Formats: sequence, C-alpha cells, structure tokens
Amino acid sequence: MKNVVILGTGKVGRLVARLLADSGDYTVTVVDRTTEHAERGARRADGSSLPGVTARTADLADAAVLDSLLPGHDYVVSCAPFHLTAGIAKAARKHGVHYLDPTEDVATTRNVMELAQGSATAFIPQCGLAPGFISIVAKHIADGFDSLQSIKMRVGALPVYPHNWLKYNLTWSTEGLINEYCEPCDAVVDGEFVKVAPLQSLENLSIDGVAYEAFNTSGGLGTLADTLKGKCRTLNYKSMRYPGHRDQIALLLHDLKFIDDRQGLCRVMERSVPHTYQDVVVIFVTVTGMKGERFAQRSYVKKVYADESGGEQWGAIQTTTAAGLTGVLDLHAAGKLPEGGFIRQEEVPFDAFIANRFGKVYA
Repeated sequence: MKNVVILGTGKVGRLVARLLADSGDYTVTVVDRTTEHAERGARRADGSSLPGVTARTADLADAAVLDSLLPGHDYVVSCAPFHLTAGIAKAARKHGVHYLDPTEDVATTRNVMELAQGSATAFIPQCGLAPGFISIVAKHIADGFDSLQSIKMRVGALPVYPHNWLKYNLTWSTEGLINEYCEPCDAVVDGEFVKVAPLQSLENLSIDGVAYEAFNTSGGLGTLADTLKGKCRTLNYKSMRYPGHRDQIALLLHDLKFIDDRQGLCRVMERSVPHTYQDVVVIFVTVTGMKGERFAQRSYVKKVYADESGGEQWGAIQTTTAAGLTGVLDLHAAGKLPEGGFIRQEEVPFDAFIANRFGKVYA
C-alpha cells in the first residue's frame, strides 16, 4: 500500500484521488487551502467518503506547511497552480518523496529538472495529456522509423456544443490556458531547436468531418525536443480549436493589451466564459520519415468524450489528465519506470501505459 498526498483538489486533483482510492492499492491525503474544497476532494458525489482518503486544509505556498505535509508519503502529486510547483518540488526533494505534476509551464519544468539531478527519488513533471501522453505516443510512433523527417503533435480540449464568439468553454485551469497562449513555444525547425511565438503558424485541418484550426501554444511539447535533438528536421506542438478562436484570443491579448494583465484576463474569462463538463479531447499525432528505402507516414488519432461515473460527470480533459498522472504513478509504483532522477514522459513505454488500469483511457 503506497501513501500519496495530492496537493490541490480542483477538477483534476479530485479525480486523481478517486481513481487511486478506488483501486484499493493507495491511501490518499488530499490537501487544499479551504476546508470545503479539501473535504469535497475526499467525497463522492452522493456525499459518501472515498475509502482510505483523508482531507486536510493548508496553505500550499508556505514552505513550513509543506515540510509538515510530505514526510511519511511515498508520492506527492501537485495539482496546485503552476506557480506553486517549484516550492512543492523542492519540498519533495528535501523529504525524499517521489514527485509528479501535470504542468505545461516550461520554466517550472526546468526547475524540477534541476532539482532531480542526483535524486534517489523520481521527479516526473508534465504528466497528463499535453504535455504527457502526447509525448508518449509521439515517441512510440517515431521509434518505428529508421530516420525521422517530421513529428506534428496536435491536441484540442474543446466543448462539444460551443455557443459564443470564442467558440470555446472553460474545461480546465483558466490560468494555465492563458499561460500557454502567452509564453514562447519550443519547436524544431530545419533541425534546430528554436523558440517560436504563441498563436502563430495557423493551420486548418479536418478530423471526422469536423473543421479545426491549430496554432502554436506553449508547453505541450514537453521535453521531446531535447530527447530527439539532432534526430528530426521538424517537430512542433499546436493546440486545436474551432475556426476563429485564435483571432479572438489575439484581439484580447494584443489589441486590448491583456497580455500585460493576465490576471485581469483570467477574471474576465472566469466571469464571462461558461465552464462545461460536456467536452471532447481530440488527439492527433503524425510522423513522417524513412522506413527502409520508403518515405512513409504514420498517424495516431483519438477522441475522448466526457463520461459519467459514480453518479458524477467527469469532463474529457479531467479524465485524460488524471489518467496520465495515475497511469504514470502506477507504472512507477510497479517498478516499470526508473526509480529515481528526472523521468521524461517519452521514457514511459506506450504499450505498458495503455495496458495500465488507468492509462487504458487512451487505448
């Protein structure tokens, strides 16, 4: 029985707690800054308690609080806002606790990478969908080629029934969403690692007859560009949205100058853009390169829809992100990943992941 502490009981943290608790192989402590949120993370929709789950209230920005929370646990899963990640990871290193998070923030991940150097315990950031599973599947497909030309990774977390000018509803962290629209993006262009501007390189595509647009966003590439350095001529990640969304976001960020007031934009979106659990996650990865003497292409396409379980509606982005976190944690607990140090998502074996009881969401 492994002991796990989950910091943050928002959309993803609550589902991670439930999945681990219902497996019967983990005892879980959920922590949030308010008693209401913490206790909600330890209960089902009908009010009954999750087995083996304890709720605690704490200020996760306080290093002394983290020093009191982490000892005695095997794993800490940070589902807190990305700006708290560095402090949580530092505490995990100090107390010898394995660390996981789903953050898309590049600077945060670099901090975690530095903390992981020489560590006997594992640091596995960027678990989830993108970054996360998208790198697992991209590396898996790429390994089937003798040499690589291009890897294109596209992910959309979208409402099924869009009904506003943005053609969008909030399905995950608003703060994280704005961050990926604003920060520089990693890419490989003509074989060279570069930074490219967010919201640029607009393209149009269609999957199952549905039209989408895709454009640069930050963080989804994870560490894959470092892993494939010198092995691929083109490598990029873009977010998919319904056509027209990118231009509306560009208007808000650049014409109306919200890029200088991200918290202001966050408040506007939280007030004006509805949240929804009726969402769909669209995953598209395509790889080109040489197989023997033939120039070839192979693609992976997957759609995951919101679902109801245990009397509660779980959004597709909740399900896919929580599956990434719990699947990787479960594989590590089973000894199928390196014991310590920095573990990249692309090091996670694709076949083992989709066969896992949590990762099978992607099978």
